[in-house]
Formats: sequence, structure tokens, C-alpha cells
Amino acid sequence: MGSLRGGGGGGGSGGGGGMDEEAARIPTVDAEEACALLSAATHLQYLDVRMWEDFDKGHVAGARNVPYYLSVTPHGKEKNPHFVEQVSALYPQDQHMIVGCRSGIRSKLATADLLSAGFKNVRNLEGGYLSLLRSANQAAPPPPPGTNRLPN
Repeated sequence: MGSLRGGGGGGGSGGGGGMDEEAARIPTVDAEEACALLSAATHLQYLDVRMWEDFDKGHVAGARNVPYYLSVTPHGKEKNPHFVEQVSALYPQDQHMIVGCRSGIRSKLATADLLSAGFKNVRNLEGGYLSLLRSANQAAPPPPPGTNRLPN
């Protein structure tokens, strides 16, 4: 896949409660398939919807960052009111995209919003960036003791 950069990100998972029928219809891709697609496809984009500070801690190489939430506090989450507009400024509605966050919850909400706005080829990364890190670590040979598996 386009190489991963940095650590496991940070921040909490966004998102709401249980699965409803709409959430069950969100197109998804698992980490293994995402790794293969990102490695092979030049037309495929990775949209990271974590907050900026989490994106800066580590992300998929070549990823674009449009936060779905502007802040997450013990008092609640502030959704980015311009999320769809900002994504639309970066990508046409027929762009093939994988949408990811830390754990896959926020990106499922973001994917649903993009589909509702007319994007046609978006898929949620099941398990989020953490699942990509696990997949990359399982696929790589063991690193020498005391070193990081992922390039910076």
C-alpha cells in the first residue's frame, strides 16, 4: 500500500450508537483489501477524516485530511459543518476513495454523508487506520529489536 507514516494516530473514535439499516449498507473495505488496492491503484484516494493533530501523528502516504469532527470533548463532538463542501473541493463525485479514521466509526459516518451528497465510489475502511497498521505489521518481516516497523 502507499506506505504508512508515523504511529497509530490518536484521538478517540467518533460516531454514534448502534447499527441501523442505512449504516449496514455503507460500502466497506477491510484493511487487507485496502492495502492491496492502495498499492495497485493510482486512481484511488485515501481520505483521512481524523482531526488534524491525529493525522499529523501518522497517516497513509498520500492521504488527504478533511476532519469530520472539529473537536471532541467530554461534553460532546463538534461536527465539521463544511465537511462535504471541503471534500467536494478536493475530489469529483466520481472519485474512487477509501475513507478512514482511527477505528472505522467516524469514517462510516463520513462515508454515509458523502454518499448522501452524491459521491458514488466511496468505501469505509473497516477498523480504520489502526486496522491498516495491524495489517501492515502482520505482512512485514519482523524488525530488528528496538526499531519501528513503519517508516517515518
